[in-house]
Amino acid sequence: MALHPKIIDLSLDRMWQILEKLGHPERQLPPVLHVAGTNGKGSLLAYLRAILEAGGYSVHVYTSPHLVTFAERIRLAGKIIDEPALEALLAECERINGPTPITYFEITTAAAFKAFAETPADILLLETGLGGRLDATNVVEKPIVTAITPISQDHAQYLGTDIVGIAGEKAGIMRSDVPVVVGPQTDIVQKALLAIATEKGAKPYTHGRDWLFSQSEEGWSYEGRSGKASFSLPALPGIHQVGNAATALACLDHLRDYRVTSTQIETGLQTVDWPGRMHRLTKGRIIDSLPDDLEIWLDGGHNPAAGAQIAKTFANWNEKDPRRNYIIAGMLNTKDQGSFFNALKDVIESGFTVPIDDQVAATSAEELAELAANAGIHLIAQSSLKAAIDALKLQLNGRRCRLLITGSLYLAGQVLRENETELN
Repeated sequence: MALHPKIIDLSLDRMWQILEKLGHPERQLPPVLHVAGTNGKGSLLAYLRAILEAGGYSVHVYTSPHLVTFAERIRLAGKIIDEPALEALLAECERINGPTPITYFEITTAAAFKAFAETPADILLLETGLGGRLDATNVVEKPIVTAITPISQDHAQYLGTDIVGIAGEKAGIMRSDVPVVVGPQTDIVQKALLAIATEKGAKPYTHGRDWLFSQSEEGWSYEGRSGKASFSLPALPGIHQVGNAATALACLDHLRDYRVTSTQIETGLQTVDWPGRMHRLTKGRIIDSLPDDLEIWLDGGHNPAAGAQIAKTFANWNEKDPRRNYIIAGMLNTKDQGSFFNALKDVIESGFTVPIDDQVAATSAEELAELAANAGIHLIAQSSLKAAIDALKLQLNGRRCRLLITGSLYLAGQVLRENETELN
């Protein structure tokens, strides 16, 4: 972070330069499934990893951002890269790049490609950082499948606020003659994506047209080119997770060389793990300081679409198990904070705002509380996460409650660190 600016500079020129110096590791990767979108990218890859590993395949995964340690971003053949190997890898990339200007995400993505190229695996699941067309990951010439998860407004400072324009940037990962799985989208976004697929000569496989899913109290079903099958609800909680799991099965429809049975799919759906996304915390330093009957949920959602999904999930839970819902929120000033709170106003009764440690773009707790008030949620500014937890204890009074800690993946990571949660 000290050596390279975190500010994103959307261009591929610096990536091509360092990849050439590294001997073009992007040309030596195992088959690549490349994913772009606004919401659900990480969950989609978590499902695919769990299912493919249940089928006996070795899987590389590249995701961002990390929650607790940077090593989480690079998973080599099923295991998070170990720290000594990561240190050596980054040092080598620094040496090879020399004084040439490059951003933080670019040089670390190049390092990840080097690690993936040097470690055998059956497949690489590759997530864009943001956008797609000029994202540092978009240097793979011919992925075997691309996928576009639900698109909404986010990263407006880089991608703008025009939803069709955002869709165009995300669609930059499409390739001629390569299947592109199009997840659930609004009509205007789906129309834009299909037009771009036609222009690029990609092969769209579109939710609502080519594949479908439905959900019931008992489970859910998927119907696509592989036929129709039913499964138990996935282990990841949240009303939106069936859509993410179904998108994973749509991707599997095009992974012709990767055979998995219905039993292995079910196993993957039940063993999937994706920390910080509707993640229930049940033990740890923070949790142990709170009443046993308080449900504590952590979600890094930070845009209006994520807020809407969180609200649907909490409303669904409240129908079955009514509780008072509190929130602790911390957000960056690059997000549409007012719309995020507006999506939550009908399910959250009160709570607190906090700053986010070590993030210069973090909104102050006082300003965030004012933005929440404008959306109709009464939140009290606190100086720290610990202060918010202490203040919450005074309000509970033995009532059955839920606590949602949300607003940023950086805040989620801070919570996991302070709670001393171990990630695998």
